[in-house]
Amino acid sequence: MLPTQVKLVDVGPRDGLQNEAQPIATEYKIELIHRLQAAGLREIEATSFVSPKWVPQMGDNSDVMAGIQRQAGVRYSVLTPNMKGFEGALESKADEVVIFAAASEAFSQRNINCSIAESIERFRPVVEAAHANQMKVRAAVSCALGCPYQGEVSVDAVSDVVRRLLDIGTDHIGIADTIGVGTAGRVKQVMESAMKLVPLAELSGHFHDTYGQALTNIYACLELGIHTFDASVAGLGGCPYAKGATGNVATEDVVYLLHGLGIQTGIDLDKLVDAGAYISQVLGHKPASRVANAILSKRPATL
Repeated sequence: MLPTQVKLVDVGPRDGLQNEAQPIATEYKIELIHRLQAAGLREIEATSFVSPKWVPQMGDNSDVMAGIQRQAGVRYSVLTPNMKGFEGALESKADEVVIFAAASEAFSQRNINCSIAESIERFRPVVEAAHANQMKVRAAVSCALGCPYQGEVSVDAVSDVVRRLLDIGTDHIGIADTIGVGTAGRVKQVMESAMKLVPLAELSGHFHDTYGQALTNIYACLELGIHTFDASVAGLGGCPYAKGATGNVATEDVVYLLHGLGIQTGIDLDKLVDAGAYISQVLGHKPASRVANAILSKRPATL
């Protein structure tokens, strides 16, 4: 039995746009968020409170959060790598903070210059502060299906990181295929292991589509009853630390799959396609979504 309803978290405004080399005006980021919520998205990863030295694209984080016309029932999350980032998230009145830890020691060292254990301990005060301010904490376990540096990542290694994140009080766990190498069989193994530790309602999947397996991997998760997934409008994104990794699975493609299965999302696909077409025009390239391109080829986009 597949879930009857699925919740999608659009990470395009943060995880997607942060990988664009060209500067993107704040107004375009805000308009994208407005279009996503108008299309029915109720979970939007809006920006990242990181040092602009490391991620200059997110340097306008406070302005983006201040400029959003917030809708009731929509949750706006932000990535917060440390307490300084959390202070920005709190000031901006974010609803949820996102933290992250790699399942690969090699990736952790290359990405944030510390061990997995050290990285998770750094987040302990962030989690405590978030809960003290009635904010939910969502954690991403990156490289859970493979690492660009060490290659294979064991199921036990993923489970160990999940346990550590739960131990510091994390509310939600997202299993992330950061470089898009996962296959359905492997995804099931990793998810089944995580399901022994995490309540089903607080477990999600985050899949990149480098090898064209993201939708298949999502279907494998649906078969297990998992009903929350990250996706990125127009397939925006990538991984700056993983050569050749493509963007997150396109939200349009996931919605088309789910609606075809009779699963409710609350999302208007046509409005979602238009949101993706809008930001793709701003960026000067076509959407990476096959569904979006197929629909757009049949009609002029409403921008």
